[in-house]
This record gives sequence, structure tokens and C-alpha cells, in this order.
Amino acid sequence: MIKTAVTIQARMTSTRLPGKILKPAMGRPLLEFMVERLRRISASDEIILCTTHNDTDDVLVEYAKQWGILCYRGSENDVMSRVLGAAEHYDVETIIETTSDCPLIDPEICNQVYEEYISEEADYCSNVYKRCYPIGMDVQIFSTKILADAFSRTNDPEEREHVSLFIYRHPELYDLRWIEAPEHQFDPKLRLTLDTPEDYQVISRIFESLYPHHPEFTLDDVLNYLSKNQWLRDINNDVQHKWVKY
Repeated sequence: MIKTAVTIQARMTSTRLPGKILKPAMGRPLLEFMVERLRRISASDEIILCTTHNDTDDVLVEYAKQWGILCYRGSENDVMSRVLGAAEHYDVETIIETTSDCPLIDPEICNQVYEEYISEEADYCSNVYKRCYPIGMDVQIFSTKILADAFSRTNDPEEREHVSLFIYRHPELYDLRWIEAPEHQFDPKLRLTLDTPEDYQVISRIFESLYPHHPEFTLDDVLNYLSKNQWLRDINNDVQHKWVKY
């Protein structure tokens, strides 16, 4: 059994920016940077790239091999079944769920969510149940057993498209916990997520500016950099985020 695994939901057929996760910064795919950052999550035993059966995602399977991470292929639209299938296939006990939209994700924040999940013996713990961190720092944690239970209870296409939506829509069924951002990191409208050409401009510039001198840069480093470069933050300020309906 794999005690704890990070899952990354990834596909090449993004609506607003196709192939976005393999777009480069300093000659390397953004997804590779994300894998590098996720390897610093102390609780994680493995990383599983959860992609689809589409031919367009064959390239992601090859990258997973190259980077030395696990890979699982499942439904494009039923992402809940894809992540559950990956966890069951690799006999995972606890899932740290992420999406490839978050190449800047801070592993220290992931560690904090995991510590809360363990200490409270929760069914579900995240930093997004109440939005307070910048968009793009998103992590959710739950057991494979809890995800399987949720899967058995819903056939709603929206709930199947979003892995944990059924779980946090039903606090009467599950013990939900979350962490809130400290005041200096509270910035729920800041887009550090990868979904549009404007987002790509921001994220690639951040990597190019911070990574060469400090590969393990944190959210604090990003916020400090943006405070001195407001023009960069403004590039994707007006992008409409696709919020999930609770």
C-alpha cells in the first residue's frame, strides 16, 4: 500500500489555453516545475499523474515516465472516477489532490493542510473550502475510502467532474476541516493559476525571475515579488475565474 500520494489532474485539451501545462518557462514545461515542487511535500510517498485516454495525452504519459512519477489514465469528464481509479489502482490510502493549473503551488502550504487533516482526524481538509489563499495554491486531502463513499452516492455530472465537490457539499455526511491563510498571505482574488494566455504571462515571468536564484521559492516570495511589480499582477487581474458552484 502507498500510504499517501499526491495526484495531479492533467490533460492537454484545455478550453481557454490548449496544451497549457506543457508551455515552457526557461525551456522546461510548467508541469515539470510543479512536479519538482510537489516532491517537497513531506508526507507524500508518490506522485500520480491522472490523465485521460485521449491520444492527445499520450505525451503526458511519456513525461511521467521521464520524470519518474506514476501515471493513470481514466475518463476525461468524470474526473472523480479518474482520481479514484488511480488511488485504487496503486492502493493509495490518503490522497493529496492537486490540479495541473497550479504550477506555483507551495509545498509548505500543502504540508500545513496535511498536518491539520491528520491532527483533526478529518474526512476532508483543504485550503479552498473557504477561499482565502491566492487562486493556484489549491490542495485538498481525503482518504481513498472517503472518495469511494462519495463516488457511490452521486451520479451528478457536475459532482463527477469536480473530484471532491460532493464531499464538501455534504457536511452532514463528512467531517470537513480547512486552514485559512495568515493575514500576509490572504489574497483570494490573486490569480496564480494557469488557465489563460494572461495567466501564462504572469506565471512564466515569476518562474524566470525567482527560480534561478531560489528554486524552492515560496508563496511569500511570490507575493513579495508581485508587490514590487504591480504591472505583472495587473496582466490577468480582469480574467473571469471559473468558480465551482457549491
